[in-house]
Amino acid sequence: QVQLVDSGGGLVQAGDTLRLSCVASGSIGTMADMGWYRQAPGQQRDLVAAATDGGDLSYADSVKGRFTISRDNARNTVYLQMNSLKPEDTAVYYCYARLRPKFQSIYENYWGQGTQVTVSS
Repeated sequence: QVQLVDSGGGLVQAGDTLRLSCVASGSIGTMADMGWYRQAPGQQRDLVAAATDGGDLSYADSVKGRFTISRDNARNTVYLQMNSLKPEDTAVYYCYARLRPKFQSIYENYWGQGTQVTVSS
């Protein structure tokens, strides 16, 4: 059993910062990619940022220069530092991990429960 627990969301004003965290635990064999998606009301879930196990980072164009993703591989944790927040960043943020559980041979995707980020103007 693998669990992802994300946290750090909240209600902030435009221009403020937040730092999201996500910890993966349980029967983890090999961790591959980790990252963050977000979903605004009535919208699809979109990729915000991703970090491969090789250290490659990628960002949605809308957050480049404002958000920074990082990983602590020893702790199976991924962070999302969000600076200069805008009202359009308001969404539920979900962390994900692509990993191979112990005693299995295939990689699977796991999701956190989501954390609400609300940015007021």
